Amino acid sequence: MALEHAILVSLLEKPGSGYELARRFERSIGYFWTATHQQIYRVLKRMTSDGWVDVRDVQQYGRPDKKEYSVAGPGRDALGAWLQEATEPESVRHDLAVKVRGAAFGDPAALITEVERHRQAHTDRLAHYLTGEARDFGEPTAGGPLDAERELQHVVLRGGMAYERMMIAWLDDVLATLAGLDAGR
Repeated sequence: MALEHAILVSLLEKPGSGYELARRFERSIGYFWTATHQQIYRVLKRMTSDGWVDVRDVQQYGRPDKKEYSVAGPGRDALGAWLQEATEPESVRHDLAVKVRGAAFGDPAALITEVERHRQAHTDRLAHYLTGEARDFGEPTAGGPLDAERELQHVVLRGGMAYERMMIAWLDDVLATLAGLDAGR
């Protein structure tokens, strides 16, 4: 996936400035596709030149004016075409898994601290997701079920939560295995 597609999705959800997009990447979409502020601004400039996004100056009082970006017709068409493209299933590329396998040729107990650090990072990310879910999806809307956009946002979030739970369970298994190997020495 190109950064352009993640930006198009975010702008279709809600037009915004480059700064606002960067905040969205930090807060939600960035857990699935990351980008620096500089990358976002560079891609927005190219997408504007290509006619994929429109930009308008928004006057702000007491602050500098800002540029607000929204998806133009060609951008919507490009996203639609990309959504129809077949993609290859992703494979897991995980440095820690290679370290765990390699621990057989060193001191397995020396890896425990690193595995615990990874476990804490996944636990923290799961907590962040759960907080976001409670904030954004906790109360059903008075009008009934979520609209398609919100339901699809929620299913992606649920996928992220399932991934984090799976990683925590796997890291618990790794820790138990490493502890068992250490006890057997």
